[in-house]
Amino acid sequence: MEKRERVLACMNHLSIDRPPVGFWFHFPEDKKLGQACVQAHLDYYNHANVDMAKIMCDGYFDYPNPLAQQVRVASDWLKLKPLGKDHPFIREQVDRVKAIRDGLKDDNLPVFYNVFAPFSSIRFGTSDELVMAHLRENPEAVSYALDVIAEDNSTLCELMMTEACCDGVYYCVQGGEKDRMSGEMYRIYITPSDKSVLSHANKFSPYNILHCCGWAGIPNRMENWQDYPAKVINWAVFIENMDLVRGRAFFGGKTVLGGCDNRKGGVLYTGTKQQVQAYVHKLVASFDSDTGYMIGADCTLPGDIGTERINWVVEALETM
Repeated sequence: MEKRERVLACMNHLSIDRPPVGFWFHFPEDKKLGQACVQAHLDYYNHANVDMAKIMCDGYFDYPNPLAQQVRVASDWLKLKPLGKDHPFIREQVDRVKAIRDGLKDDNLPVFYNVFAPFSSIRFGTSDELVMAHLRENPEAVSYALDVIAEDNSTLCELMMTEACCDGVYYCVQGGEKDRMSGEMYRIYITPSDKSVLSHANKFSPYNILHCCGWAGIPNRMENWQDYPAKVINWAVFIENMDLVRGRAFFGGKTVLGGCDNRKGGVLYTGTKQQVQAYVHKLVASFDSDTGYMIGADCTLPGDIGTERINWVVEALETM
């Protein structure tokens, strides 16, 4: 099967020849912007035998809204206005994806772009401490700001599909750590903006991936995201203690992505070729279906991992 055919068929629970594979990582500081970033993506995706490309938003984590950066008291969030579709923050990301797509050797490699949920954007653009303090003091004001940011993130998703020709977005939600806030508070004040962006993305592609990020190493309230409207779900298997089979059932039978530990202590990073491939064989043997499973990692891999290790995974699947 061609790579796009394999990936989309798996997402749709159709028959496939083998599980698709996708791995990615953040690039060094000197390769996070401009042509250096474009070339770094091409150096990886034109040599790694993966089935999908997830283009990183490195260099664009911080939401550069000057009104957000002027916030001092919680009520200041009520002054926030969207950046708009012509802001460099949005246009430069679209141009990045266009350039990477133009340089890919395989036209059948499906492309997804990393987009953060508004609750991540608001924290990256100011600070986690400020946002959490204001959320406790005036949650309605923060919720209003999240809705404004959702407009920009929705625009970014739309342009990624309509202009940059992405197959979908890889939508990252964060902030569900069990020690951060109650599930009720998350669902009331954070979920509406989360869903707003994802629902808008779904208008332009049905092939969007939800990443339930375990970046803090702290288990999340996974039920916060259980009903989010995504085609594929990816989460930190080794942090949430929820394997792919259990997670697939938890998320209502949707296609799932993952199974490999992204940390430096994981077998993909430290194991021999034999150990990596034995792990892949065992992982596939655990699946309760011959489709609806995609192999990847809990999150981004360490940036210094060798491409040959990722190719070992594909080789293991192709020789089963």
